[in-house]
Amino acid sequence: MGSEKKQQVVITAVGDIMMGTTYPVPILPPQDGATLFRQVHGSLKGDVVFGNLEAPFIEEGTPRKCREGGGKEDLCYEFRVPTRYAAYLAENGFNAVSVANNHILDFGVEGLRTTLAALDAAGIKAAGCQRVAHLHGGGKRIALAGFSFSPLPGLASILRVERAAEIVRNLKRENDIVIVSFHGGAEGARALHVADAAETYANEMRGNVLRFARTAVDAGADMVLGHGPHVVRAMEVYKKKLIVYSLGSFLAFGRFNISGREGLSMVMKAVIDAGTGNFVSGRIIPLKLREGGIPFPDEEGESVRLIKRLTQEDLGSSAMLIADSGDFYPTRPPAKKSWFRSLYDRLKRLF
Repeated sequence: MGSEKKQQVVITAVGDIMMGTTYPVPILPPQDGATLFRQVHGSLKGDVVFGNLEAPFIEEGTPRKCREGGGKEDLCYEFRVPTRYAAYLAENGFNAVSVANNHILDFGVEGLRTTLAALDAAGIKAAGCQRVAHLHGGGKRIALAGFSFSPLPGLASILRVERAAEIVRNLKRENDIVIVSFHGGAEGARALHVADAAETYANEMRGNVLRFARTAVDAGADMVLGHGPHVVRAMEVYKKKLIVYSLGSFLAFGRFNISGREGLSMVMKAVIDAGTGNFVSGRIIPLKLREGGIPFPDEEGESVRLIKRLTQEDLGSSAMLIADSGDFYPTRPPAKKSWFRSLYDRLKRLF
């Protein structure tokens, strides 16, 4: 008699999404954004299709972050995306986005309000700013929570690790699968590596992302997805759960650096067991940002090789098995010896 096939949940995730801006000057993509996802549309499928929304949807408004935060002009950026662009996310498969990051309040509370309204109208769940994205897949209830290093009100912080763990535990009591998204870590080509240490950028505390991610798993998270450094980072399977420390910049039109390693990205697809939440297998679909920051498939697979190297260097080769094809798997212990082979080996040592 054949055993019943296990139910599985498919999570597709990308990193930071910035679709163009109308502030401080209009820098909008060709065809008003209608073709931004054309090259990767077929990859954006799953029970959960997730990305980090790196800018608010708002038509007008007054910029708030740089002025009120006192940031230096060369280190402080504010974005404003037309509200009609939210529909492009839905049309291309996204059903959940994080709004827990350091740009969602670029235009204050009003920018957050119009962003949430645009996402609601498009049928996309928001995670962060006191919202949890609730979805279903594999016959299970899925909760996706967003955290950020930003100390702004309403954003659950990766800097308060024990409070974050409490939030995760509470979500796990009421849901079958809990996915944690976090925005944290330093930025840029010098921020490729992850370690068990606090990170800073532009004199701002960006959190100990390794400690945060593992604490989230300890508290009940079934997957942890990182973004914010604008480069890809290592991945690992910790206590049978998948942690991706940075998904990189997925779409960075107009105002981001996309040269070198900052232009390498991916679509990450992962399968988890619906009953246990344990990671089963995954695939990295390598991308390169071109034409101002639009994602294109990368047949050379540079991001796969980079992630594989970073995983080995930062977390050890036992953290995960990553093939050159982009397929990745949890490491497995050596197969147990048969009782006969074990007895034979013991006898051999005796004689």
